[in-house]
Amino acid sequence: MTGAGRSAAARAAELRAGARRGLWRRLLAVLGFGNPSRSKEADRWDIGAAAEQETGRILAGLEAAGWHIRHDLALPGSRANLDHVLVSPCGTAVVVLDTKRWHRGRTTALVRGRVHCGREDRHRQVEAVASYARRTAGVLGLPAGAVWPLLVVHGSPIVGGRLEARAPGWDGVVHVLGPEWLVPTLAAAPRRRDPRRAAALAARVDEVLRPY
Repeated sequence: MTGAGRSAAARAAELRAGARRGLWRRLLAVLGFGNPSRSKEADRWDIGAAAEQETGRILAGLEAAGWHIRHDLALPGSRANLDHVLVSPCGTAVVVLDTKRWHRGRTTALVRGRVHCGREDRHRQVEAVASYARRTAGVLGLPAGAVWPLLVVHGSPIVGGRLEARAPGWDGVVHVLGPEWLVPTLAAAPRRRDPRRAAALAARVDEVLRPY
């Protein structure tokens, strides 16, 4: 499997295979008594994979506008993976995009400067994508301002459609978007195209950020 959501789907399959391993476990699975904790964890990974695949389908339309789009990349020196990495058509900016699916019945909003889904504080995930952007800038040899951290949230409605959040150690904002805002936000980036420069930066991304 390649593309968006590959590693999350693989992890879900691995958990389910582990829960079924061995004759006795297989018999319990047939009888409906599999390991519930592993099954629930696998379900969460499957949900994450589906959300990443949905984001990937949305992003695919940007390729005709000159964007270079990659999915599921390893961040050197870290166990983290980057869900989506985009190189702008002008070849001067990289977008580090993280995908989440949050509870459909709870609204995402800024509460005293922190992102919440309903009553649950989710700001650590904002801080994580800011950290990924900072480290990506470092390994690519780019200034921090040339890397943009975005968090796209499926399911949960976002107040106003998008939020601008802050994270410690990151000078800019982290955009928290509903999927309907993703393409309009990226399309508002500088419209000038420099295909050769964009291709060179994409090649640098491919050299440094290998598949997860």
